[in-house]
Amino acid sequence: MTASIPSARIQPDSALKARFAAEVGPLIDVLSRGARRLARTDADAEDLLQDTLMRAFVGFGSFEEGTNLKAWLFCIQHNQWINDHRRRQRRPAEVSLDVLTDREVANHDTHARTAAPSAEREVLESLPDSGIRAAMEQLSEGSRTVLYYADVEGCTYSETAARMNIPIGTVMSRASRARSQLRRALQGMAATTPAA
Repeated sequence: MTASIPSARIQPDSALKARFAAEVGPLIDVLSRGARRLARTDADAEDLLQDTLMRAFVGFGSFEEGTNLKAWLFCIQHNQWINDHRRRQRRPAEVSLDVLTDREVANHDTHARTAAPSAEREVLESLPDSGIRAAMEQLSEGSRTVLYYADVEGCTYSETAARMNIPIGTVMSRASRARSQLRRALQGMAATTPAA
């Protein structure tokens, strides 16, 4: 048994494009105003309008003629705005360090102690040997972070430099010094630990 598709629904791509342009074109200004009202910034409004038109074009073949095209387009726009808003809420806040005051940094530090631990902290806490953990905690924050990216995450020096926004030479010297410090600390611990 084969399913038949009504021939009225099948349109060549060029006819669908022409129909979309003819019917949706006059509504672009109205959609643009609606996008600005939802997004509140011109750049976000332009993105929202573009996403709305793209989704409308993809689904235009299923649009039933005779129904309210403007309402259909605004429904797509509103749903797209909701999806974008939810996506932004899940994304961590990005703030330039140049605009933070000392008080904001202190407040963030207080919040950070009560927030979920960082990936680096989780790795340190999951180390099986407390001696290794103690040796790692003796390292400076920058050295620990370099070792985490380079040795735990397996990032290259250039990837680590990009993530930390520091020169690659700094990454290489921090990694070298941190490994030497770790080696010395672990050798010192081994020398003081009695043999089993």
